[in-house]
Amino acid sequence: MLLDGQRTIAHIDMDCFFVSVECLKDRSLKGKPVLVGGRGDRAVVAACSYEARTFGIHSAMPMKMALRLCPHAIIRGGDMEEYSNFSRHVTDIIAGNAPLYEKSSIDEFYLDISGMDKYFGSLKWASELRQKIMRETKLPISLGLASNKMVSKVATNEAKPSGQLSIPFGQEKIFLAPMPIDKIPMVGKETAAQLRRRGVETVKTLSEIPIGLLEAWLGKNGISLWNKANGIDETPVVPFHEQKSISTESTFSTDTIDMDFIHSELVRMTEKVAFELRQQNRLAGCVTVKIRYSDFETVTKQMSIAYTASDHVLLEKVKELFSKLYDRRLLIRLIGVRFSHMVSGNYQISLFEDTHEMISLYQAIDSIKSQYGWQLLMRGSSSGGRFEEELQPYQKKETFTMKRRYPK
Repeated sequence: MLLDGQRTIAHIDMDCFFVSVECLKDRSLKGKPVLVGGRGDRAVVAACSYEARTFGIHSAMPMKMALRLCPHAIIRGGDMEEYSNFSRHVTDIIAGNAPLYEKSSIDEFYLDISGMDKYFGSLKWASELRQKIMRETKLPISLGLASNKMVSKVATNEAKPSGQLSIPFGQEKIFLAPMPIDKIPMVGKETAAQLRRRGVETVKTLSEIPIGLLEAWLGKNGISLWNKANGIDETPVVPFHEQKSISTESTFSTDTIDMDFIHSELVRMTEKVAFELRQQNRLAGCVTVKIRYSDFETVTKQMSIAYTASDHVLLEKVKELFSKLYDRRLLIRLIGVRFSHMVSGNYQISLFEDTHEMISLYQAIDSIKSQYGWQLLMRGSSSGGRFEEELQPYQKKETFTMKRRYPK
């Protein structure tokens, strides 16, 4: 019987997504320890197969250490463009079938299918959608079904590899109880270690601790943790729409054709918007560049890209688009940069050839920008030297917007 206000949330996850795509490209990889990542001594593992995990390998591990654990592992450099294409294909299938869905990362989705039991059957519908995705993409897919997002995600993890699990309404706490505490999403190593030092090993024990005591131990995070341990999560499924974007524009009070200055502005603007992407833990899948000439003719050009939030990748695409777009040789009045087709995701997943030093550098730069302002650190081509002198004749008005467009 469906109770008033009861939700039904499905969580869909593409198992070992990067590795699964590599196995589709090369069938000989199936069933073998496969690592996706850079090949250099200081490179990191972006993803690994289940076979590689049996050797203790995990994502973000230094590649050198992974190869010590499993010398016969097969390394693939990664193809973010191909992964992005598969992600978009799965998104299209879900968008064409689900009444309400959220793309929470490049390889996982939440679907709100509340009320489906009245007409079709939630588990039957979700199961058929999973089969449809697997049939059309050949990817292994795991599915969890529950009354909220958190429990459905845990159910999906328990159903892997390539399985499905439904948790009946009212059984959430019983389902979670015997699990170790780090099975709860967002419980990291530090929090888990802190709880274990106090004798808390299972979710059941965690759920029985008074909420006030957990708050005293962990602050506001303690309240959230108590709710999760008791199977409570009111987080809504946020409707996903590919037109979500973030952009910035610069209008010059003096029209210019100075390419050195314009390129420095493109660097500055790209760094600004890329930093905002990383602050929101998002990746962009499309880049657009805009030019307004002195006669007010406005032109734009865009390209789909592999999902990323890294300055050096986005900057390369922005400059490429500008060089293709600027063909009239007139004075320029305005330039703009927009990143769209945004999904939640971690910067590191696109760094297949980057080292720990590169990742650490981005993290350090973002930390400084967060504390003191994004303008404090910029690339040499966007500040310093004669560019600072050239900025004065071209005083500019600037707009910075976050747009969210939803279907009517």
